[in-house]
This record gives sequence, structure tokens and C-alpha cells, in this order.
Amino acid sequence: QVQLVESGGGLVQAGGSLRLSCAASGVIFSIRSVSWYRQAPGKQRDLVATITATGVTNYADSVKGRFTISRDNAKNTVYLEVNSLKPEDTAVYYCNAGIRSWNGDYDYWGQGTQVTVSS
Repeated sequence: QVQLVESGGGLVQAGGSLRLSCAASGVIFSIRSVSWYRQAPGKQRDLVATITATGVTNYADSVKGRFTISRDNAKNTVYLEVNSLKPEDTAVYYCNAGIRSWNGDYDYWGQGTQVTVSS
């Protein structure tokens, strides 16, 4: 059973930083693109950043220059460094990954990690 688990969220003051992790476990043959999304209360879930299997990255305009996505293939883990945080970055952050396992290729979601930025 493949699982994605996010961690690293918390309460931080504006201007602060966090490092979010998304770890995949289970029988994994390969991981394709991995994306971080976020969802604030009462709002839709928005794409924040994506990293492809080859390390190409893309970011939402609202986080460019402040957030950095990276991956450690040996650990089946993707990170999101979030810097210069603003109150509007407050949300539950989710990771999504395309994973090939013994039963085929599927998209998986983690359970989310809360990031709260105080002003």
C-alpha cells in the first residue's frame, strides 16, 4: 500500500520559514511529478509548486522567489522550503504524486500539514 505523508507544518510569524516534507512509502517502482497544493479555509485547493522526475520545477506566481521545491529520490521524499511567509500563506498544504507501484500507475494524495502564519 503506497502512502504519502506530509510533515513540517506549524505556527510561524510573518517573515519566518518552514521546511515541509512529503515522504512516500510502500512498494514504489518510480515517482513521476510531485506537486504541492494548498487550501485555505473556504477556498479551493490551489497548485503551489511542481517538480518533475527530472527535477524541472514550476511555481505559482504568488510564491515565486519565496518557495523552493526539491526532491531526494533515494529517500522518496519531496521538500518544500517556504520562506518569507505571509499571513496569506496560511493553509493546509498537501502533496500529490504520480507513483508506479506493483499494481500500476496512480495519483496519490497525502493527508495535509497545517501552516499558520501570524502577523
